[in-house]
Parts: sequence; structure tokens; C-alpha cells
Amino acid sequence: MLFRFSLYGFLKNQRYYDPFLILAFREKGLSFFQIGILIGFREVCTNIFEIPSGALADLYGRRRAMILSFCAYIASFATFAVSESYLLLFGGMFFFGIGDAFRSGTHKAMIFDWLSLMGRSDEKTKIYGYTRSWSQMGSALSVLIAAALVFYTGNYTDIFWFSIMPCFINIINFLGYPSKLDGNMQSEFSLKAVALLLSSALKQSVQFPPLRRLVFEGMGFEGMYKASKDFLQPILKQTAIALPFLITMGESKRSALLVGGVYFILYFISSFASRNSHKVSDWKGGDEGAAQFMWWINLTLFVLLIPALWYSLFPAIITLFVALAILQNFWRPGLISRFNEQSTPEMSATILSIEAQSKSLATIVLAPLLGLLVDLVGNFSPVGIVGACIAVAILIAYHSELEPNPAYSQK
Repeated sequence: MLFRFSLYGFLKNQRYYDPFLILAFREKGLSFFQIGILIGFREVCTNIFEIPSGALADLYGRRRAMILSFCAYIASFATFAVSESYLLLFGGMFFFGIGDAFRSGTHKAMIFDWLSLMGRSDEKTKIYGYTRSWSQMGSALSVLIAAALVFYTGNYTDIFWFSIMPCFINIINFLGYPSKLDGNMQSEFSLKAVALLLSSALKQSVQFPPLRRLVFEGMGFEGMYKASKDFLQPILKQTAIALPFLITMGESKRSALLVGGVYFILYFISSFASRNSHKVSDWKGGDEGAAQFMWWINLTLFVLLIPALWYSLFPAIITLFVALAILQNFWRPGLISRFNEQSTPEMSATILSIEAQSKSLATIVLAPLLGLLVDLVGNFSPVGIVGACIAVAILIAYHSELEPNPAYSQK
């Protein structure tokens, strides 16, 4: 199963549009604020379906939820590829949001259930980090393929078509998952059962302080990263245009070379970070100590970004964005493990969907805000300022370690 879990992540990240998404939308004539609205709308759709999707997966089959997710991705990519209107792009974002909602917490719950069945629950951070490392390796390969496609076609939009085939292959991969990973399925659909499970999970998230704290940490760290990470793309394009030795090539070809090179390094190192994230936890005496340590690094990187972005110090900007991506891959496995520690087996997919929803909520606000501020200021410095403010707020509010969930001892 580790092979299938890793194959899922590897194929999932064959998203050839990803390192060029902002550039593809800019190619369609959109402003950063319009792009931020689109991203915010995608997160609204994800948010609406996120927790119900986790409950539905727990009750009626996680494999079915994953297959539905990738069918939605296929519809999304096809819409992006053919769309010439701003309104139609919202349709693509709608399908993408559904895909994310039915995928996010569901597959993690399947991994943790398998570890529990195998008697390896104490390896959660290590195993999740290992499978996530294959996701990053998939991203490293996909960015090289994407760069080659952009270089060959001379535009950014066609790569949406090439992102569809890995989705079909992953659907075949899901058909080989054992039925025991579907969870405690109910034979008949019941809105009441979904509502009860959803109500119980939401009640824990609001009333149980450690889980509530994790929700806000996830919103701050993951939400800000998700809203800001793609600003690297136009920065790389500006850098590529300024390079004199690429002057004979068109803008898209120059961007393809630099974006492909930088993102390949980013994803390759991120794979290493994800696979070794458990070592940071071991070094800091657990996931809690590692989380505190990484919040301080997060703050430092965003503070350094402020002058770098203001004065357009491109080499420093690229280095700092790559460092943020690497840090996020050290952070993510520990965060998921911390959420799992605060949940129970019967609602694990639901709790992890709450985690994903909280990240979406933050992105809904931050993506349009950052886009608007960048358009108004005329440079990307608001990214550093907002990120630093969030890190300071979290470090002030949460400076102690979490208490264990008493319910976890019953799992």
C-alpha cells in the first residue's frame, strides 16, 4: 500500500499548469485582483463542500470520494483550457474546488487507517512525510515536463490539456485500494447520519481548545502560504525578461526555462524536506516543539521578504520564496499528525477536512487581499508584510504546547 499511496501523490502532482497558473491567467488579460478573486472563489467552493465531503467519505466510502474528486479535476482542467471569458473561468474553479474538497482530508484518513490496521500508528509523521515526498518528486518531474511544453507550444494555456491524463491513471490506482480503507460505510444514504457526524466534528473544533488552536495555526501558516506562493511566477517572469543571455527568445520561452529550473529545484528539495520532517520533530522533542521552531523561521523569512520585494532584489526574492516552500514541506506532515492526535478514528476524515477548510477560509480572504494590495502598491512587498503580521500574531497567541486529547487514548 505504501507504493499505491506514493503513486497517488506522484500522479496527483502531475499538474503541468501549476507553475504557470498565474501566468496563464495573466495571458488571458486578468489583473492580480481578478486572479485573487478567482482563487478566493475556488476556496469558497472548496469550503462549502469540504466538511460534508469528509463526512460523506467516512460514511459512504473513501475510494468513491477520491474517484469523484479526480473526475471533478478533469472537468476543471478542460474548462480552463477552452475558456476565453472571465465568467467561464469561475466554472473551472468550481470543479477544482469540488475536487480539492473530496480529496484533501480523505486520502490522509486512508493512510492513517492503514497505519492503525498495521499497528504502525506511531509512524504517522514519518509515513505521511514519506508519501508526501513522492508528491514533491512528482511536482519536480511535472515542472520539467510543463516547462518543455510551454517552450514547445509558446503559450501557457495548452498545458491544462496535458494535466488530464494523470487523473485518469490515478482513478485506476484507486480501484486497487482495499475496501477496508473505505471506513465504516453505511449501506444507505442518510442526511441525518452525515449531519450528526458533521455536528460532532464541528463541536470538537470549536469547543476543544487544542483543536481550535490547530485550526488557527493551519489558517495562518497554510492559508498564507497558499495565497502567496504563486506570486513567485510573475517574479520569475520579470527576472527571465531581464536576463540578457535569453534576449533572443520570446517571453514565454524565457519564462519556461527559468520557471522550470527554479521550480524543479524547489520541488526536489521540498521532497527531501517532507521525507525528513519527522527528524525535526525528533530533534525538538515532538511535533509541538517543531511547530514552534518553524513559526519563528516563517516570521524571519517574511520579514526578509519585505525589503527584498520592495527593492526588487530578484535573486533574494527567489531564494526566500523557495525557502518558504521548503519550510512548508517540513511543517505540513507535523501539522497533519497533530490534527490526527486530536481526532478519533470514526471521524478522522471529517476532522482533517475541517483542517483543509480552515486553510481555505484563510485563502478566501488573503488571496484577493494580496492581489488588491499588489495592484495598488505596484510591487509585491505586501506579501512580506501580511505574512510577517500573521506570524507575529500566532507566536503571541500560541506560545505553549498543546495538551493531548483524552479521547485519543481510546482509539
